[in-house]
Amino acid sequence: MPSFSGQTVCVTGAGGFIASWIVKLLLQKGYTVRGTVRNPDDPKNSHLRELEGAKERLTLCKAHLLDYESLREAINGCDGVFHAASPVTDDPELVVEPAVIGTKNVIIAAAEAKVGRVVFTSSIGAVYMNPNRDPAKVVDESCWSDLDFCKNTKNWYCYAKTVAEQAAWEEAEEKGVELVVVNPVLVLGPLMQPTVNASIIHILKYLNGSVKTYANSVQAYVHVKDVALAHLLVYETPSASGRYLCAEPEGMLHRGEVVEILAKFFPEYPIPTKCSDETKPRVKPYKFTNQKIKELGMEFTAVKQCLYDTVKSLQEKGHLPLLVHTQHED
Repeated sequence: MPSFSGQTVCVTGAGGFIASWIVKLLLQKGYTVRGTVRNPDDPKNSHLRELEGAKERLTLCKAHLLDYESLREAINGCDGVFHAASPVTDDPELVVEPAVIGTKNVIIAAAEAKVGRVVFTSSIGAVYMNPNRDPAKVVDESCWSDLDFCKNTKNWYCYAKTVAEQAAWEEAEEKGVELVVVNPVLVLGPLMQPTVNASIIHILKYLNGSVKTYANSVQAYVHVKDVALAHLLVYETPSASGRYLCAEPEGMLHRGEVVEILAKFFPEYPIPTKCSDETKPRVKPYKFTNQKIKELGMEFTAVKQCLYDTVKSLQEKGHLPLLVHTQHED
């Protein structure tokens, strides 16, 4: 196994939820990291400077996904790139162009810098959004979301992730860049950044009283540390190639199960007990496999632990009031 400590790598969107964890783990392993952020002096990026090893081996570079020169400067001289930057919004104006053009810019800059490997953070949103899929079929890395369906349902985030990943594969092939893609499900776990990101808001709203019911839908969840570990694993494994679904099938829960787990751990909060659509039967989970990433040695945190760690982090960061604490049983 080659030694990776001492390598210099670039992490785009370094201040983000997943990217912050990638930076943390890279620094722990001895990498020198260049993190791209919009504004290195913005206090919202200060958590990165406090990481172990940051003083010696972390540089925050001012860069923007749509500014090729800024990306080229950050990536030049790097051994590898982790492209984690992506806008998370359902506004097509704000999400599609930065996702697609930004991804192309990263791949082109990586080709010019002759980096060894690019790891791209895609999403389950680029995999499973397809109404024509046979419900009995197990979702795996060969599955792609249907762009027309994403458009028609105005799911612009999944649309953008799909077209961005397709653009990454096309650009990488054309430029001869070694690309590996991680497709995580909804990411939970402890926040490093001071702000609450989109995937965590989904849990926060069940605790702060802002919603009175839960949806009749299913979702798979994965711990943010596991997602970051998966990025390092596919970067450091020479044989890793293609796409990797990053999730544990046991992590697939109905929203009703999510609120039940939250209520057991944290009964002090006004957690909803009613489904917003009780006339229809409970939506059934779809089947997927994580065999491919498991074969690289990946192990996943239990989904109950993901939910528990998320709430504890929201409390510690001041996003949730600390009410009378209940007894926690592991």
